[in-house]
Amino acid sequence: MSDTDWAGWQQSWDRQQEWYMPDREERFRVMLDMVEALVGPKPRVLDLACGTGSITDRLLKRFPDAVSTGVDLDPALLAIARGTFEGDGRVTFVTADLKDPEWTKELPYDTYDAVLTATALHWLHSGPLTALYGQVAGLVRDGGVFMNADHMIDTATPRINAAERAQRHARMDEEKAAGVLDWAEWWALAAKDPALAEPTARRFEIYGEHADGDMPSAGWHADTLRAAGFGEARPVWCSPSDTLLLAVK
Repeated sequence: MSDTDWAGWQQSWDRQQEWYMPDREERFRVMLDMVEALVGPKPRVLDLACGTGSITDRLLKRFPDAVSTGVDLDPALLAIARGTFEGDGRVTFVTADLKDPEWTKELPYDTYDAVLTATALHWLHSGPLTALYGQVAGLVRDGGVFMNADHMIDTATPRINAAERAQRHARMDEEKAAGVLDWAEWWALAAKDPALAEPTARRFEIYGEHADGDMPSAGWHADTLRAAGFGEARPVWCSPSDTLLLAVK
């Protein structure tokens, strides 16, 4: 496994995700802007549902004195994350199920300056997500922040939603015809890599195929975070389809 091109897998994951979210880097930029504005350039960060460590990668490039704990359950994406950051003492990765009430006990720190997540929690339905937000509120120090960049659908705007979706999928179809890898094709490649075949098989045993949760509105997220113990919560960035929601403890 030491010969595996982890950087190449990391880049491949980024390209696949950017097909779905062409403004992905912009949300990361704003997320880190808000980290710096509210908790400074040396934060202790929890990269929640970290996947391959995309947030951690950008965090450490911008803030070399930051430290990050990445937590996820996906064995294949964690393999890429661990391979990418091997030997970097600023980073720790933890295997844990966010639906497990005891998952926070696996973390190396009791509190964090910032808990960050992107394009991950839409897998959860509103009940488990409400419970998770309560746990996150317990991990963020006073004055610290939580940010979630994800699909947040406002059901009060069906015509806008339909038009945005149609335009987005038309663009994706054009790029797909030009050879872009989609989610299923990326995982098919991972299953053929000697270092990722076994963790990929375990990953599908855990999750099955991609399944979305409720994807409630940004207003629901803000209200739920305030009820969990955050003093302020609102969007700080949005695209036609996604929102970056910031909450301050």
